Amino acid sequence: MKITMAHGSGGEETEKLISRIFAAHFQNEILDEMEDAAAVPGAERLALTTDSFVVEPLVFPGGDIGKLGVCGTVNDLLMRGAVPKYLTCGFILEAGTDAAVVEQAAASMAQAAAEAGVLIVAGDTKVVENAHEAGGIVINTAGVGFLHRDVQITPSGIRPGDCLILSGSLGDHHAAILSARMRIENHIRSDVGLLTEPVSILLGEKLAVHAMRDVTRGGLATILSEFAKRSGLTMRIRESALPVHPEVRDFCGILGLDPLTMGNEGKFVAAVDAADAETALKLIRDTACGREAVIIGEVTERAEVPVILETKIGGERVVTPLTGEGLPRIC
Repeated sequence: MKITMAHGSGGEETEKLISRIFAAHFQNEILDEMEDAAAVPGAERLALTTDSFVVEPLVFPGGDIGKLGVCGTVNDLLMRGAVPKYLTCGFILEAGTDAAVVEQAAASMAQAAAEAGVLIVAGDTKVVENAHEAGGIVINTAGVGFLHRDVQITPSGIRPGDCLILSGSLGDHHAAILSARMRIENHIRSDVGLLTEPVSILLGEKLAVHAMRDVTRGGLATILSEFAKRSGLTMRIRESALPVHPEVRDFCGILGLDPLTMGNEGKFVAAVDAADAETALKLIRDTACGREAVIIGEVTERAEVPVILETKIGGERVVTPLTGEGLPRIC
């Protein structure tokens, strides 16, 4: 079956598309009510996020747009210290898209949502005549998580002396997407994945985690620049500590890319009180997605430069956020 404009009309064809693909994969007692708004149990404090996903190709080594949509949204909630609970999803489909591709994305979303322990409780579908640049599918999500009243995780809470912990290697998702587009054969795979396990453990142990951010578009350089801006402090990192897989490093060398400004979809950086840093590092390393975690630097009182990289040869380099377009349609 191909997607047609009739599938976006709101009539019989729309109902068939919803029941055949989305309701079949996202089935739960809340969504099954098929109301205009989902009624869900709540909490005293909520974390709310929204995101849109446009990736080319739709399926890439290590994942696809459906998995990306859930992981990206859930990870954003986790970075605020919230327990993810509910998602909504809107599919914007290009007429002529194969329904099997749409179903694969929906199936991936359902699997990732189950792994994350969240429910997809509402959704929407629209069909447009031209979404060619987006590969035929655009997904918009909203996510809701519950926040404990004592949890305050934000870059404005970063303190001098905090250690900066990176949960793993840089540039994997960016390099995997670009390799697929350029039809370069290699073994690079996207790191798209859920950060639920390490974050849950850190919060469960009640360690002094002051800030967390997942390292997505703009890369580590952009995230650390945001940390510096919000905290009024300087982030000082060591080049020798930054983990980059050898094949990604070689890929960057050939194309002139900087791993510091390349996106990931399954890594995060945390600012942790120095007294808890080694404990936090060990806990992260004990998880499946954090085995390569390292302490990459420290937070200092504000210097003239917001982010400083200590180079391998003993010098210092100013680190600035990504400027310009970068790589489009990556997430």
